[in-house]
Amino acid sequence: MRALVPAALTAVLAALPAGAVAAPTLAGCPVLPDGDPWNLRVDHLPAARDSAALMRSIGLGARLHADFSSRGRYGIPVNVAGAGTRRHRVRFTYAAESDRVPYPIPARPRIERGADRHLLVVDRDACRLYELYAARRTPRGWVAGSGAVWDLRRPRPRPLGWTSADAAGLPITPGLARWEEVRAGRIAHALRFTAPRTRRAFVPPARHHAGVSDDPALPPMGVRLRLRASVRIAAFPPQARVVLRALREYGMILADNGSPLFVSGTPSPGWDDDDLHALGRLSGRHFEVIDTRGLGVP
Repeated sequence: MRALVPAALTAVLAALPAGAVAAPTLAGCPVLPDGDPWNLRVDHLPAARDSAALMRSIGLGARLHADFSSRGRYGIPVNVAGAGTRRHRVRFTYAAESDRVPYPIPARPRIERGADRHLLVVDRDACRLYELYAARRTPRGWVAGSGAVWDLRRPRPRPLGWTSADAAGLPITPGLARWEEVRAGRIAHALRFTAPRTRRAFVPPARHHAGVSDDPALPPMGVRLRLRASVRIAAFPPQARVVLRALREYGMILADNGSPLFVSGTPSPGWDDDDLHALGRLSGRHFEVIDTRGLGVP
C-alpha cells in the first residue's frame, strides 16, 4: 500500500527557492551549522578531472539504491535522548580513536540491523550527537567497535587519521535521508553512500580511510558525487524526486565500504517503498564526481 503523501508536496517542490536553505534540524537541534560541508550546495561546482575513472570503479552499471524503507529491517534509526537518559561507559575495540565519554543510551535503543549495528543518539537537551559502531549490550555493559561525539552547534572534525562510527571518520546522522524532510518537501544536505572498493586515502571532509589499494582509479573516502543536471527528475514519483533533488543540489559523500551507490536513510512507516524503488532507474552513468576544492573545506 502506498503511504500517504501530502497533496501539496508537488506544489511545495516547485515553489521552493533555489537559494540557501536553513540547516536541517532534528529533535529541536541543528544537524550541524549552515556552513558545515554536509549542508553546502555543490550544484555550482565543476566536475573533477578524474570523474570518469572514479565513476567506472564505483560502477557505471550499478543502480542507485535507497538502503532504507518503510520496514524497520532497512535503514539506520536515530534515537533521541535527554538530560535524564542514563549514561553508559562503553568498551571499544578501537579505543585509541574513539571518544571515551559516557554515552546516553535509551533503555531500549533502536540499533541498525546487520553487521554494522550503528547506534545513533541525539541528546536534544545538549544538542550533542553520539554515534557507535558495532554496538552491543553484554552482561558486563555496552561494547562497540568505535564511537564518536559531535557538538551539533559547533562541531569539530576528528583528528586526521581517526575513524568515527563510520569508516570515513564522519558523522553518520547528517547524511541520512529522513522521512520528516521528505514530508516537508526538501532534503537540504548531502547524503551518505557506500562503494565496494576504495582507495587508501581520504579527501575533505573525510578524516580516515578503509582502503586496501593505492590505485588512483579507486575513490577515496570523502569523495562527493552529484546527480547530473541532464537527468529529468520530474518524471520520478514524489518521494524519489525529493531524494534526487538533494543529490543534484547537495550530492552524496562516500562514507564507507559497501554495495555500490547504496544511499543511507532512516527507516520510517512514512516511506513509500515503490517510490524509493524508482531510484533504481538511475545508475552510475547518471552521476559525476565533483571538484570540491571550491568549498574551502580543510
